[in-house]
Parts: sequence; structure tokens; C-alpha cells
Amino acid sequence: MVGGLARKTAPRDLARDPESWPDSAIDDVAARVVQAIARALALALEREKRSLRQVSTGSGVNRQAISDLLAGRCWPDIVTVARLEDFLAVPLYPRDGMRSTHQNRPSRSQGNPSQGTTK
Repeated sequence: MVGGLARKTAPRDLARDPESWPDSAIDDVAARVVQAIARALALALEREKRSLRQVSTGSGVNRQAISDLLAGRCWPDIVTVARLEDFLAVPLYPRDGMRSTHQNRPSRSQGNPSQGTTK
């Protein structure tokens, strides 16, 4: 499974203050993306005055899965996010992707370019 054992811990539990989800600071990059998705989803639901049941019916995403995403209790898959975005007609995944969470730093050491790399 992608993420391995790290996905056993819910995103909200990786926050410095899980009780203040989705507004708490989070060090884990993937959990910050889930937090951004949860914030965008909550805003879309509030703006459109839609219930979880309405969104579940319209998107085909289980109501409990939506509730768990909003509460930071799960790691949503791309199918869930895509269906919610399509039904609500709003982007949920952060527009700048992971760049803001990496603070414009490379994720791996750049090494010596003249040495090349092997895989």
C-alpha cells in the first residue's frame, strides 16, 4: 500500500493540536494536503448550503467517507476527491499541489549532476 504504515495514523492525529482540525499546524506533508482538501470541501458545502446526504447522492461518494474526510479521520483516495470535485464543480486539491507544503525546496538531495544517477 502506498504510504505503508504511515497511513495507519489519521491525518488529524498528525496535527500538533488534533482537536483544532482542520486549523492546526501539521508537519506531515501528506496530512497538510488532506487538511487543505477538507477545508476546501467544508467551504464548498457551506457556500452551496449542501448536506452530506445531498453530496453523497450526487457524487456517489459514501456519506460516512465524506464525514471522515471533513473530520480528518481518513486518507481520501483520488477517486473520492475527483468525484467530489466533479459534483461540486470546485477544485478541492490544493491548486499549487505540494509546492507550498515543500516551501519550494527539492524533496531529494540534488547530488553532483556530473555523477549521474542509476536506478
